[in-house]
Amino acid sequence: DVPAWLKSLRLHKYAALFSQMTYEEMMALTECQLEAQNVTKGARHKIVISIQKLKERQNLLKSLEGDILEGGNLRVPLQELHQMILTPIKAYSSQNSSTEEHGRDVDSHHPSSLLGSDSQGSECKDSAAAGMQQHHLPGCEGESGGAPLPEGDLPGQFTRVMGK
Repeated sequence: DVPAWLKSLRLHKYAALFSQMTYEEMMALTECQLEAQNVTKGARHKIVISIQKLKERQNLLKSLEGDILEGGNLRVPLQELHQMILTPIKAYSSQNSSTEEHGRDVDSHHPSSLLGSDSQGSECKDSAAAGMQQHHLPGCEGESGGAPLPEGDLPGQFTRVMGK
């Protein structure tokens, strides 16, 4: 939900700019591209820093999982997870990870995916449900980390940390 994320950053006036982008385009934004779109200097800087934080979520989740397994306080990991769930998270599909080209094909069918549209077809919901089922069992076993999740599977990793 990019508009809600932008609002939490107090940058909601740029929601229209983001509505024309795919997730990958958003994640690759630079200050120069934002300057060309007449985004103010302070907002450009804040957007680029916020996108960098989005890129670091996978490592943060790995760290949180380790902290939880060590028996630390749950307050900080839960606060981090709460903040993370408010950020844009791309749905993961093992088919999408096999080729980047296929991922672009999926995005072209849903060009307004960054707006959090509820108009996605049932096939998207079915694949999301299948992804959750896939990660439900291996990620919730005892003290071990379970089977490693593929790089880029942020929803699966998030779910695994919540399970711990």
